[in-house]
Amino acid sequence: MQQKPPISPYLALIGALLAVSTAAVMIRVAQGEAPSLVIAASRLLIATLVLGPFALGRYRGELKQLPGRQWVWAGLAGLFLAAHFATWITSLEYTSVASSVVLVATVPLWVALASPALLKEKLPTIAVIGLIVALTGSTVVGLSEGCRFDSGSLVCTQIGSFFQGRAMWGNLLALAGAVCDAAYIMIGRRARGTLSTVPYIFIVYGVAATVLVGVSISLGYSFTGYSLPVYGCLLLLGLVPQLIGHSTVNWALKYLSASFVSVALLGEPISATLLALLFLGEAPSVLEMGGGVLILVGIYLATRSEKQPS
Repeated sequence: MQQKPPISPYLALIGALLAVSTAAVMIRVAQGEAPSLVIAASRLLIATLVLGPFALGRYRGELKQLPGRQWVWAGLAGLFLAAHFATWITSLEYTSVASSVVLVATVPLWVALASPALLKEKLPTIAVIGLIVALTGSTVVGLSEGCRFDSGSLVCTQIGSFFQGRAMWGNLLALAGAVCDAAYIMIGRRARGTLSTVPYIFIVYGVAATVLVGVSISLGYSFTGYSLPVYGCLLLLGLVPQLIGHSTVNWALKYLSASFVSVALLGEPISATLLALLFLGEAPSVLEMGGGVLILVGIYLATRSEKQPS
């Protein structure tokens, strides 16, 4: 029988959602000086260095006894995590935050399509409905950037350029980031069965950081010479959305299905909008609020389909 979690995994996911929602704003600030790959590498490197003493101390025995097969799974998850951050963070250079977040939020679509074959997790009908509703909400939020209500009619002026020029490249990168994130979540669901959270994320983050640092250096990018605000953003990215947000998601995968976790993360556009309202004074449009409601309904339906942790 699976061990009872110390806190509700649903409550933990809410905290993780708020943490990961802070990433896009900080990334945009850091991109004013630092290359996207350096941002991605720094984020994971900081998280790995903070975890290091704890993982190598308290969990040294578990790491030593870890079977080779689980090292392979964790390493593979790290590679997909590195690819996810490299593509998604780079996408923010070319397309809007709204478009990037919406496209990367298609993760549950890829998880839902692959989970029955790869994880043997059957997706209940109500979960499929919730998935469709939540994805529809995410699409509405994304379209809100180029659409508005004018005299009671919906007018869209920028939809034609959604997949053109720089925006097209950014949107494709965000979509690639979603596919990589889906693979990362599904691999994590398999690898996390018997492995504690701390040693797992230490390995995964370490592999991803090593790959991204190596690629950044090979491309001639520097990790020095940036302003204090940029270094502050890099530090916060490693501590808040990565160490708190993503680590909590990995912990939740021990108790919840990959399909449900990925659908729950569709709430990120909502929390990101609220953070923008609080800290940037950006009020959501009618379409953004309507899309947010659909996302919440989709998450609720997916929650109804999930069995309570035993």
